[in-house]
Amino acid sequence: MPSNRGASVRYENVQKSYDGEILVVKNLNLDIPPGEFLTMLGPSGSGKTTCLMMLAGFEPATHGEIFLNDRPINNVPPHKRGIGMVFQNYALFPHMSVAENLAFPLQVRNVGKAEQEEKVKRALEMVELGDFGNRRPAQLSGGQQQRVAVARALVFDPELVLMDEPLGALDKQLREQMQYEIKHIHENLGVTVVYVTHDQTEALTMSDRVAVFNDGVIQQLSTPDSLYEDPQNSFVAQFIGENNKLSGKVIGVSGNECLVELDDGTQLKADKVNVNAVGDRTTLSLRPERVEFEPASSMENLVQGRIEELIYLGDHIRVRMSVAGNDEFIVKVRNRGERRKLETGETVPIGWAINDCKALDAVA
Repeated sequence: MPSNRGASVRYENVQKSYDGEILVVKNLNLDIPPGEFLTMLGPSGSGKTTCLMMLAGFEPATHGEIFLNDRPINNVPPHKRGIGMVFQNYALFPHMSVAENLAFPLQVRNVGKAEQEEKVKRALEMVELGDFGNRRPAQLSGGQQQRVAVARALVFDPELVLMDEPLGALDKQLREQMQYEIKHIHENLGVTVVYVTHDQTEALTMSDRVAVFNDGVIQQLSTPDSLYEDPQNSFVAQFIGENNKLSGKVIGVSGNECLVELDDGTQLKADKVNVNAVGDRTTLSLRPERVEFEPASSMENLVQGRIEELIYLGDHIRVRMSVAGNDEFIVKVRNRGERRKLETGETVPIGWAINDCKALDAVA
């Protein structure tokens, strides 16, 4: 299968309402370049699956236009869009063999018998199931069935593959294995993939870019590392990875930094990300692994914290603390072996750098 042959996708002012009143997708504008792996990530009801179904042709857009390779496709039926689909429930035909399942999309496209056999063989080898062609789906494990579903979506050489929660039914270990396998297949083929999930780990592991949805709107569209390191609002900060929240008011602004007075009177410096001026309410966002125990006195933000709970997790210790009025403040301490033993109930100094603390929009 040739590489770097993916399709471009464009949503222009796309809206979707099921009842004529409430918009589940609100004025979506999104460009997906050829060959990109883009994940639509968000909680249930955020609009991500609806966006995928409109692209597939299973749901009509209420307003706006969707383009595939610069061609408007709103009025093109699903079977004529040339898109591969992978569903959570696999949707394999139980009465057909694996090879027959893979041949089906080729048969409906009137591909010749010899070419069918060649493409089926190639697709099975791609997902490392070359010897499983004669088996029925019921004779396969969940992971093998999912590989067959991926192979079937790719067997007719589509430029675009859509995946709707494809790993949701798998156990944790198999799900992680399949994440890497799908990522490697994408890298080898160069097709465009639009992937829907509510699992942030999947999104960060597999994607070139991630579109974080909430309430029918993309909250942030960024690379995985940018989403985690530089969330642009409090929803993204809370949804992507673990995050400590500290509420307060901006009392000073200097360039890209601001001084924040927390509700308990503690003053901290932070990156000015989603606040505008002195007097604004803000929620500070801070990742647990960026907090240092007993830091140097030169650390830009220094506070005292009381240890409430210690959980040993092998490579790190998860420490729940009471910090500046927040009793659910989490610190991840790397397990280096030589560190002194921490004790529940003790009060210790902690600190963090200004650029690890983001001043975002205020949340309750």
